[in-house]
Amino acid sequence: MEQTDIYILAIESSCDETSVAIVKNGRDVLSNIVASQINSHKRFGGVVPEVASRHHVEQIIECIDLAMEEASVKIEDLSAVAVTYGPGLVGSLLIGITAAKSFAWANELPLIPVNHMAGHIYAAQLIEELEFPLMALLVSGGHTELVYMTEHGDFDIIGETRDDAAGEAYDKVGRVLGLTYPSGKEIDELAHQGKDSYHFPRGMIKEDHYDFSFSGLKSSVINLVHNAKQRDEELCDVDLAASFQESVIDVLVDKTIRACQEYNVKQLVVAGGVAANKGLRNRLKQELDQVLPQVKLIVPPINLCGDNAAMIGAAAYVEYQKQHFSDMHLNAKPSLTL
Repeated sequence: MEQTDIYILAIESSCDETSVAIVKNGRDVLSNIVASQINSHKRFGGVVPEVASRHHVEQIIECIDLAMEEASVKIEDLSAVAVTYGPGLVGSLLIGITAAKSFAWANELPLIPVNHMAGHIYAAQLIEELEFPLMALLVSGGHTELVYMTEHGDFDIIGETRDDAAGEAYDKVGRVLGLTYPSGKEIDELAHQGKDSYHFPRGMIKEDHYDFSFSGLKSSVINLVHNAKQRDEELCDVDLAASFQESVIDVLVDKTIRACQEYNVKQLVVAGGVAANKGLRNRLKQELDQVLPQVKLIVPPINLCGDNAAMIGAAAYVEYQKQHFSDMHLNAKPSLTL
């Protein structure tokens, strides 16, 4: 019997990106519409939940229409509707969930709830088949975690941040340096022009566990800048950026490589918004080539590192195969964990 192709309409609205995608068989992205809100939040220096929710309401229907049109897919071709139900901003999540439930109910399609962080990991599946066991380094504005996987849909968090996430530290340091929100890309670019001359602390790097801490580093940078201003001293921005980034990367890479060694994995997946950081990508590749050449590094392309619905569609395909569906009582879980 010939296997039928599975077409999933996926919706992502956990923070400040409204995104809808059509993904075929969990691997082929037929469309991936992303409506960004960065310009609206930039003037506030961060995401304003109420503003984000209003934008999702305005854009969600158009994004669905555009995704269907770009994929050249009809409603009768669809196999299921998938949606992020956490973690994230509760108002933003509810807009996407309401749209997904309405679409699924109106068209008699099964509804698949997807964990946003699982989505980030499965962005890697869109470029290469996942092989187990694998380690995933999740680095974003709200999360920094090391996740060990032995099979599809099985997530074992072996380390996580005890305070600030790496991406959060980037944005807060960027604000002190007078950079625009979000600051990650700009700090990465500045870091490549400077050198590590300020030697900031490497939080928990010598500890025998895989947890992270970036609040001490963030405070060190902020205090240095504030004290310099009080003394009317001039600091070098490119060296500040380089010193900060070196500290973050040293900790992330050291713990990740050690985890890959201990758990004897076949692949290392780097996922989340901070996975777009060139310094982190380059260092991980160098370290793996030297220490663990047998471990394959998988980093999604830049357009799949940030929040997008294609990654939700990829993760949903695994849930579809396991028949993990939800009823129409699906609700948002802002603090959902893997």
